[in-house]
Amino acid sequence: MTITVRKLLAIALLGASLAGCGSDPAPAPHEAAPSASAAAGAPKSPPTLAPGPGGITPVFERAPKNPQGEKVVALTFDADMTSDQGPRAAGGEHFDNPELIADLKRLKVPATVFMTGRWAKEYPAEARAIGTDPNFEIGNHSYSHYAFKADCYGLPVVEKNRRRADVEKAAAQFKKAGVQNAVPYFRFPGGCYDDEVLRTLAPLKMTAVQWDVVSGDAFAKDANAVAEQVLAGVQPGSLVVMHCTRSAAPVTDAAIQRIVPELRKRGYRFVKVSDLIRSATHH
Repeated sequence: MTITVRKLLAIALLGASLAGCGSDPAPAPHEAAPSASAAAGAPKSPPTLAPGPGGITPVFERAPKNPQGEKVVALTFDADMTSDQGPRAAGGEHFDNPELIADLKRLKVPATVFMTGRWAKEYPAEARAIGTDPNFEIGNHSYSHYAFKADCYGLPVVEKNRRRADVEKAAAQFKKAGVQNAVPYFRFPGGCYDDEVLRTLAPLKMTAVQWDVVSGDAFAKDANAVAEQVLAGVQPGSLVVMHCTRSAAPVTDAAIQRIVPELRKRGYRFVKVSDLIRSATHH
């Protein structure tokens, strides 16, 4: 199967996924630790992109290549859970992946977690732990993980007059859980949007965050195949989409344990989405 076909298939699986988050060598000497300001409790304000034409919500997919040739990459993890999946969680299905989060911390990999409000409600202690750790930042992935436009891989669709309310409900749930590292970034469920949706969400003054590298981890059973797809796609400034969901992405943690040391060996430094956006606005 060609990389292009695999990526298209992975995108479809990603959109259809309705489930969510929660020894390699030591990091290379050039790997950045959390910033001093963050450690001191005074992190920089998260940067956002300027509005698009007509003031619509801007969309960020990857950072431009740094003129100095610096190799940076952002790993992002979607914590998906729909509004109606409570019974499945009550029945023992795991929509979190605490082992993955623990390994990211152990490997000292900063990351951005795009969390649904329903996930934060189901796992408030985990949401708070991730959302107070300076190694991570929390982006908004909607409350319900319903699509914001029709024909999005079979996802249920949020009513037009409820779109903003759905995003705001997620933010309120983060606050209730005690998340402190929330950033003004929004990831559309399934990655599906159009100009009408971007106009609707413009008053929220958020940056929509997409990706340029699809990991293919949704429903994958082969960690090496996931790792190969990421390693083949990453370029300086890339933004990788993955999941932190045991039920729907069971091999992500194993894939990370290959991806991280290999990219470091290639000279890459891991950063958060906010770092990528900051570098993009400075060039």
